[in-house]
Amino acid sequence: MTAATESAKQEWEQAYRAFVDVKEPALETRLGGQIEAILGELRRRVGGMFTLTQLADEYGRADVWARHVLSEQDARDWPRTQSLVEGAAFHLYARGAVDYEP
Repeated sequence: MTAATESAKQEWEQAYRAFVDVKEPALETRLGGQIEAILGELRRRVGGMFTLTQLADEYGRADVWARHVLSEQDARDWPRTQSLVEGAAFHLYARGAVDYEP
């Protein structure tokens, strides 16, 4: 695994841990919906057969398209939550990589 991929994977794990640590039910629900929106776009962009390196490459482009996806969700707080939901979604999606190891 490349250093860039390992770094991205660590960012994803940190974002997911931050999501899991959310204790406010309304915020957790809102963030969960935003994560699902990002996951849907990842399914469309990356597909079902991918490596962690391919996913990390898409992560490098995600800021642009994730902003669009979240704004379409009418997520009023997306500018503050984008990096968290983006990272958490990539963490969850990474589990489907052909070379994923826990």
